Amino acid sequence: MDKTEENKTEQHEAAAAGLGYGILAYLIWGFFPVYFKALGGVPPLQVVSHRIVWSVLFLWLIIAWRGKAGSIRDALHDRRAVVLLTASALLIAANWLVFVIAVGHAQVIQSSLGYFITPFVSVMLGVIFFRERLRRLQLVSLFMAAAGVVLLTVQYGQVPWVAIILAVTFGSYGLFRKIVTVDSLTGLTVETLLLGPIALGYLIYVSWQGNGAFPAPEPHISALLMMSGIATAVPLLLFASAARRLRLATIGFLQYLTPSIHFLLAVLLYKEPFTRAHLTSFLFIWCGLCCYSYDAYRGMKTLYKAR
Repeated sequence: MDKTEENKTEQHEAAAAGLGYGILAYLIWGFFPVYFKALGGVPPLQVVSHRIVWSVLFLWLIIAWRGKAGSIRDALHDRRAVVLLTASALLIAANWLVFVIAVGHAQVIQSSLGYFITPFVSVMLGVIFFRERLRRLQLVSLFMAAAGVVLLTVQYGQVPWVAIILAVTFGSYGLFRKIVTVDSLTGLTVETLLLGPIALGYLIYVSWQGNGAFPAPEPHISALLMMSGIATAVPLLLFASAARRLRLATIGFLQYLTPSIHFLLAVLLYKEPFTRAHLTSFLFIWCGLCCYSYDAYRGMKTLYKAR
């Protein structure tokens, strides 16, 4: 096997691993509404703060176990990495907060819409920042997704801000995590470390005010808050590992797994209203995803034939 073939094999193996990480991450995120519905009595900002604080503790255990404290120190001394990770930390914290608010206010359908739009945000960012070329069907899929959002805005009578904010923040988070030059574990640890003091300070303040939700009278609420660090960190680590191995367009393609599960939970389990306006919008977005999926399948088939 020559060097070129060896490089292709390594790239293929990396892409296969990235695909597995991505699928698992999106499946875990898909069932997040169930987890955070159970925390419905806790104020959203406290839920997010607990996610950050417990994530710091969980990630530091992993760092200590793997002996990677030096990588954290190196990252914190890299000004460019700190700037990028600060931006990604703020984006993911905003995404968490909006998502928890949406789940608590019976807007899981809106969160589903937001994460259906996210793949198209990822694709557009890939075009803008990495000059990833789009074929005709991919362009059609983008226009159909945009049409779905516009139609929902017109028919529903208001801009779906929850969906748009979730899509933009998470799509942009994927962009920053792809370009930052640190591994996934180090990057996520630094992100939570940057947010940790603010989150911990806020939790101490609300507890001092007598409004803290931890420890809760119900043991399961306290357990869920403590476990939120693991629930938060594991899929993010998987996602970051996938993002470094795959094109943004492929990440965008995998993304629809999460909103599909959100949508089914919202309609079948939580009985949220699904109006004609929702149906029209979702049909356009689903058709766009079908176009994009078919184009991706055709591209992969051509690639394998060429080998």
